[in-house]
Amino acid sequence: MDPLIITKKPRLKKPCLIVAWPGMGEVAFKAAEYLIQELKAQEFARIIPDDFFYLSGSVISGGILEVPLLPQGKFYYWKNSTAKGAPSGKNDLIIFLSNAQPDLSKADSYAKAIIGLAKDLGVESIVSFASMPQPMEHTQDPAVWFAATDQKTKDNLKKYNFTALADGQISGMNGLFLGIAKKSGLKGICLLGEIPLYTIQIENPKASAAVLSALGKILNMQINVQPLKDQAQAMENEINKLLEYLKLGNAGSSAPIGEEEVELIKKTLSQLTNLPVSVKEKIEKLFEESRLDITKAKELKVELDKWNVYKEYEDKFLDLFRKNKDKGN
Repeated sequence: MDPLIITKKPRLKKPCLIVAWPGMGEVAFKAAEYLIQELKAQEFARIIPDDFFYLSGSVISGGILEVPLLPQGKFYYWKNSTAKGAPSGKNDLIIFLSNAQPDLSKADSYAKAIIGLAKDLGVESIVSFASMPQPMEHTQDPAVWFAATDQKTKDNLKKYNFTALADGQISGMNGLFLGIAKKSGLKGICLLGEIPLYTIQIENPKASAAVLSALGKILNMQINVQPLKDQAQAMENEINKLLEYLKLGNAGSSAPIGEEEVELIKKTLSQLTNLPVSVKEKIEKLFEESRLDITKAKELKVELDKWNVYKEYEDKFLDLFRKNKDKGN
């Protein structure tokens, strides 16, 4: 069965595909969601989620349990008003936005469904967004890093003074998708906005604004990111209030935040925010796999530490080893 439902097939000029899913700091999701709203992009297709996601719980609102829904992945298009008859470099856009990452065991087929439609509409290049956790302060302006699928694309980006990600890994679909797209013959880049290590669990509109500004430079288009910057300022003010409280009298200090303070901030922020649904689902799945194969616990611990939620799951994690020991007796 075709996993796509297409309600309209737009005719586009040199379309560039932008893809985004939830992730650390919600940098990618927030950026794509804002872009759709800012450009008034039109929905034209969606992915049927049944083969790529599974339900993991129900939502309760006002004391009433609601019927659970599978995550939605939708396609939008935007026609660049200056593209028609304009010189090369003007692109229409296709934006794919999903409110959850698929099970990574199904990532290949999920990505191929997106890529198939993109190619059918003439897409030759792709842009994804992601976050770049750094030992930085929340008051600093985030730099933009990038990873490219080929040397020519990498060289073309040098003029923008972005920082190339020389080594490392971009986890989840925000990074994986480009690798799958490369195998399909498409070129692309991932733009990574810096976020402070101690704020990975809360939205970071400042980083989202940074990657969108970078996108605007690359595609030679104007993107008004001021509303995102306004949101970032409001969030920065709230974090400042939290720091003033936590520092207990050291509010006037300009010294960097100490390690103990960072750990306290992490703990406090984790109580104020929620993990993306896709991350919770991944953690629960790793718990299930670890019960059957205790060697999976190492991967689980890495995931818990990455999101700074080990303390929240500590008892459940240690139970894995207690039960495994009981099985051996």
